[in-house]
Amino acid sequence: MRKLIASTFVSLDGVMQAPGGPEEDPTGGFAFGGWTFNYWDEVMGRSMNGFDGKDRELVLGRRTYEIFEAHWPYQPADKPIAQTLNAAKKHVASRTLKKLLWNNSTLLRGDVIAAVAALKSEAGHDLQIIGSGNLIQTLQAASLIDEYNVWTFPVVLGRGKRLLEAGAKPGALRLVASQASTTGVVMSTYVPAGDVPLGSFAQAEPSAKEVERRAKLAREAR
Repeated sequence: MRKLIASTFVSLDGVMQAPGGPEEDPTGGFAFGGWTFNYWDEVMGRSMNGFDGKDRELVLGRRTYEIFEAHWPYQPADKPIAQTLNAAKKHVASRTLKKLLWNNSTLLRGDVIAAVAALKSEAGHDLQIIGSGNLIQTLQAASLIDEYNVWTFPVVLGRGKRLLEAGAKPGALRLVASQASTTGVVMSTYVPAGDVPLGSFAQAEPSAKEVERRAKLAREAR
């Protein structure tokens, strides 16, 4: 079975909306489009294998597909990322699109969870989600994502669409790779690691003050 890898840029507070420019996605009055632009360096340029579509098939949500369809086919033919993204096979999740004009693009039919699960069972390259926040959340809830390629930028945006919103399925992750750019971007790869492990630093015999504090919390929770 091939892997499904989710690749995304996020701010320190988890926002992933419109990283590339103000025109990408201004919905909700988002005023920080293009927040990744001034952080790029050579280290990041050499680490783009999670975002360039090379030796991967892409799985895209409707919004990200439309952004890419309007951009990558119109880039210079000798631009490496344009070459790989344009050539890659693309699977698009959308209830509204009827026709896809970008090369090698097909619509996922029926229930998206079942469709992506079926793709994973087929032979071929690993599958790569780029951006596509709503789709990531749907597939994360269904435990279909095998790896998270997350680049965290040193900015706090305070508002906007987040990688994982409230209601995301709880789970532990294991860090398998990490490096930092010269501009402070932390490029990390995580894989699912089962349930969230729980424990406690509380004393076996709580102090009288702690007993009082717990009682107060219980009263406030009523």
